[in-house]
Amino acid sequence: METKKPHSVQGRPRAFDIDEALEQALQIFWRKGYLGTSLTDLTAAMGINRPSLYATFGNKETLFRKALDRYRDRQTAYLREALSEPTARRVIERMMLGVVDLVTNPCNPSGCLYAQSMLSSVDPDHPLHQELAERRISGEAAIRDRFERAVSEGDLPSDADPAALASFIVTVNFGMSVQAASGASRAELLEVVQTALRACSIDLLQK
Repeated sequence: METKKPHSVQGRPRAFDIDEALEQALQIFWRKGYLGTSLTDLTAAMGINRPSLYATFGNKETLFRKALDRYRDRQTAYLREALSEPTARRVIERMMLGVVDLVTNPCNPSGCLYAQSMLSSVDPDHPLHQELAERRISGEAAIRDRFERAVSEGDLPSDADPAALASFIVTVNFGMSVQAASGASRAELLEVVQTALRACSIDLLQK
């Protein structure tokens, strides 16, 4: 009597789109911040159960880091692109206008993912708080390096302070994100940009 060989059992394909699930996780983190987002929030937004979340993305902390990377690569790519502008003033202007576009886009949650998460992560010893701080410092260092190049090229005066200027830009950008989260309009934020550009231009920058 002939016996049939059993068919090999193949793993079940994932029933969800990983990229779309990560995008939904990003959106919920963006709206609520890391601490304000629960696993229930995440699974509901992503359309998956907890076992699938853990198997695909790791724990909540790992998922948040993936969301941060996605946010950096997509939503805030303008920050890196701005560094290639030909003058320091153009660098500053493009960065600030990019922030305004981001935080006032009706398709996005209000404010900034970094700002939301930094403000909600009250424990400075929490690893994610430290990572957010390190990412901010890294971004500020890239701006400082660009301004140092501007000094060497004669675009900024020799007595300009690239570190102080970079800190000023980051502070204004962070402040606009917080203002947007509390209801500031696009017109109001554009006024902030123009005021900041005028402040930078006094004995410092030329178009």
